[in-house]
Amino acid sequence: MMKKVIYALILPLVVAGGLVFANREIKNETSKKSTPKPLSAAEIKAEREKWEATPEGIKYKKWEVSPEGKKVLASAAKLTKHINAFTNMEAVVTALSLPPGSRLGFGVMVRINGDDYILSFGTETANEFQQLQGLKVNDKIMIRSHSVSHAPKYSYPIISGDYVEQARKIIYKRAPRKGGC
Repeated sequence: MMKKVIYALILPLVVAGGLVFANREIKNETSKKSTPKPLSAAEIKAEREKWEATPEGIKYKKWEVSPEGKKVLASAAKLTKHINAFTNMEAVVTALSLPPGSRLGFGVMVRINGDDYILSFGTETANEFQQLQGLKVNDKIMIRSHSVSHAPKYSYPIISGDYVEQARKIIYKRAPRKGGC
């Protein structure tokens, strides 16, 4: 009888210990596999040159030196200081929809210091853009963003909407990424 009780107590400990050990081994294996070696500057340059030789790369390089491409890149460069410092940019809403054919999710068009931009918020989940949908043309807003991008498809730089306030009231603040920094 006593042996059965001891076995009944030890068996779950052995099983649990085995599971913990096996789980640790799996985690060690996946962590070793999932850390890719960072590319060197020479490898990055080689990859870029390889991409520039593709039809998409050639198209992008042509766009980059075109008058439209130069205008978009110059407008994006004007925001670099604000983007890097995550400081306020005063904007005026110029349109409540994005250009036809856009695939950026919800967004509006804004003007900052005489240049037009796409202010994109991405795809909506759980009515997170409800307060933004109350904006009207000519509304003045303050924007903060962590990034500005561009694409040959669009005639305007694309600002990622991370924070928006109107009349000193926050109307949108992007939720921090889960599992990230």
